[in-house]
Amino acid sequence: HGTTATGLMQAADTTLYWAKADGKARWTLFDPERNAHRMTRQSLSSTLRPAVERGEFTLEYQPLVGLTDGAVRGVEALVRWNHPQFGVLAPNRFIGIAEEDGSIVELGRWVLRTACRQARQWQKDHPRERPIFVSVNVAVRQVWDSDLVADVAGILADTGLAPHLLQLELTESAVMGSAGRPLQALQALSDMGVRIAIDDFGTGYSNLAYLSRLPVSVLKLDGSFVRGFQDEEHANPADQLIVEALVQLAHRLGLTVTAECVETSGQASRLRRIGCDTGQGWLYSRAVAPDRIAELIGGPEPLRV
Repeated sequence: HGTTATGLMQAADTTLYWAKADGKARWTLFDPERNAHRMTRQSLSSTLRPAVERGEFTLEYQPLVGLTDGAVRGVEALVRWNHPQFGVLAPNRFIGIAEEDGSIVELGRWVLRTACRQARQWQKDHPRERPIFVSVNVAVRQVWDSDLVADVAGILADTGLAPHLLQLELTESAVMGSAGRPLQALQALSDMGVRIAIDDFGTGYSNLAYLSRLPVSVLKLDGSFVRGFQDEEHANPADQLIVEALVQLAHRLGLTVTAECVETSGQASRLRRIGCDTGQGWLYSRAVAPDRIAELIGGPEPLRV
């Protein structure tokens, strides 16, 4: 009802595609919501690459706070897309599309350059304070489809940021089985002085063998473990044992540990007692604009927003 002949044929063609994609020899009903999602995804895909050139992306930064002293040690750069039609989009709305169509290389290079330039600016604006590092997420396709080592070296040289003030985050699944070019790239970056962090550690393959052969310097514990500490009176003992074991293992290997999704002071206290090095989460701050981070540098207490 209310559908034109052309629209009806388009819907039928779309539904036929779904039926084949979901498994042949089956029937499928047209779903307006699923179709709207498909249309949105197609729209984002077709406009993503030009959006980088048009300057539609911005960066926000979430503090990484020392659990012992509450000082901001670094920030994680998080990209946002100011889409003219759909508004402000979080990374989970478009990063997967960017990885599929290859635009992640250009976008990732822009994020890296912008984050390094901003970190260097903070350092210039606060010369008497301890400089904070910036952490940037890297997709595995950036390692395969571009010369990441050359990109990082060039951006550090252009911006004047010291290598040890840059941290690159890769997911556990991205580094699993790393060999050949990815491993060589990670080793070259580490030799350069750049820190390598494993993001969402403990939720993927959790093959501890790669920790001894990859140039990793930081483990970021997935928030699922930290959420087990949320109820101070009824904390999950299994989560605490796992986190204790991971922190001890990391420290024995000379690695530092960051806990993600810290939302309560009780969680922070437990993580501090366990020996976790830094925390990241809404207890301290959400991702905010660069000028808000400038207010935190050198301050005794992290900003809460």
